[in-house]
Amino acid sequence: MPNQLPTRDGPRVNEDIRVPQVRLIDQDGEMLGVMSAREALLRAYDVGMDLLEISPNADPPVCKITDYGKYKYEQQKKANEARKKQKVVEIKEIKVRPNIDDHDYEVKMRAARSFIEEGDKVKVTLRFRGREMAHQDLGAKVLERIRTELGDTVKVESMPRLENRQMIMVLAPK
Repeated sequence: MPNQLPTRDGPRVNEDIRVPQVRLIDQDGEMLGVMSAREALLRAYDVGMDLLEISPNADPPVCKITDYGKYKYEQQKKANEARKKQKVVEIKEIKVRPNIDDHDYEVKMRAARSFIEEGDKVKVTLRFRGREMAHQDLGAKVLERIRTELGDTVKVESMPRLENRQMIMVLAPK
């Protein structure tokens, strides 16, 4: 009969461990060897602790004598720590025009570099107004200049494409 996997969230504890034999590790981390689940449970109760199934898929399953409340607390702490370390990637937008001035261009590039360094994606939107639509090649040149200037720090996630009156390009950090 194969081992039943834990049904509720988390490992099986004490009477929930319904296998004939277990490999037991005591509270100090000492390997005590293979014994009946009943005997392992009695040993855990003798020291005032719980029998916790650590590795249910092993043959026989590995159980440890430990304090279940303390174990749950440690798991919760690990989960919170992992959640803190996660980085949410945001998309920052930079708007430019086809005939952008040099100084304005430098300011926008500085902002783009800082966004990339923080690990965020950058959406470069180039807006055409009025008759500028006739000179889309100028807009394409501006976007190409941005891409070459950021160089090896970025990869192009979506190539420049025209949507209505604007060209859009998305850059992501490498």
